[in-house]
Amino acid sequence: MLKYINDLEPHVVGIHAEGEVTKEDMEKVLLPRIDELVQRQGEINYLLVLETDVQNWTAGAWWDDMKMGLKNFTKWNRIAVVSDQKGVQWFSDIFRFMVPGKSKGFALDQLDEAVKWVSEKDQKQSS
Repeated sequence: MLKYINDLEPHVVGIHAEGEVTKEDMEKVLLPRIDELVQRQGEINYLLVLETDVQNWTAGAWWDDMKMGLKNFTKWNRIAVVSDQKGVQWFSDIFRFMVPGKSKGFALDQLDEAVKWVSEKDQKQSS
């Protein structure tokens, strides 16, 4: 199940994943919020708190996740993934080499640090 994380800065989408994550969760919770954020500000700051095993994501959920990533490829600004699964944290750190923007993994006990990091606004360089 996916749930919104409230009380974040307006330029950050926060999602908490627990239990089974389905295609319906993606379509009703995550995708509309990401689309709204892109329309409003043109970039994505995304916080994912993953308190479920990645194996609990259905094939449809993974497919929608991949489509969302590709559709918004140039829009990613900051991605923070919070999980106690070491493989997830490692992948999040490596992911920064595959997408524009910044990506960083955090442990569950570092949630406050993750929120602070994903909420930071980058200074745009002037030409």
